[in-house]
Amino acid sequence: MRFDHAVRRLAALPEPLPEPAAILMPTIVGGLERRPPRTPAADRPGRPAAVLVLLYPDADGMARVVLTERSSRDGHHSGEVSFPGGKSEPDDADLVATALREAAEEVALDADAAGLRVIGLLDPFWIPVSDYAVTPVLAVAARRPELAPALAEVARIVEPPVARFLPDAPIEIVERTIGRWPLRYGAYDVDGLSVWGATARILSQLGAVLAD
Repeated sequence: MRFDHAVRRLAALPEPLPEPAAILMPTIVGGLERRPPRTPAADRPGRPAAVLVLLYPDADGMARVVLTERSSRDGHHSGEVSFPGGKSEPDDADLVATALREAAEEVALDADAAGLRVIGLLDPFWIPVSDYAVTPVLAVAARRPELAPALAEVARIVEPPVARFLPDAPIEIVERTIGRWPLRYGAYDVDGLSVWGATARILSQLGAVLAD
């Protein structure tokens, strides 16, 4: 998908936003008719956080998106693929500021140099294992940003074409046990990495918005 076409498609985000592909949602296998919890308790809305969903044009004018492979270390999301982002800090003016600050810290994003423009917000979601209520901040850059991973947090930066996440893109089915949950879910294969969970659902929703 060409970047200029993607920008035109994002000029006015639809309300409501399209749903991500249902196949990406983890379900419990082994005959159990249950799903992992999807929403926090009413008295605990989750800790606020934000991620940056950044599109930019490559040298051929095609739209790409910035992802990160997390460094392998102790923690819930070690080694996973995610967007730049993290928890809100008291000095952040809002969740957009959180996403931009985290992207600057994790991948050295210079928003001004890249000509970054915020488009809007995608659907928020809750991550039970870390109790974060995460808001995806959608933005476009006028040019490919100069990026560098903060190796304490980011093993490498991955920049796939957004066409990889349009509704007709291939999705593989994965079965694995995470904690006490035997799960089945859909995932995207990107540069040999399995992209699943919240990151995959954000990409799927982005692809649905961009689709004709």
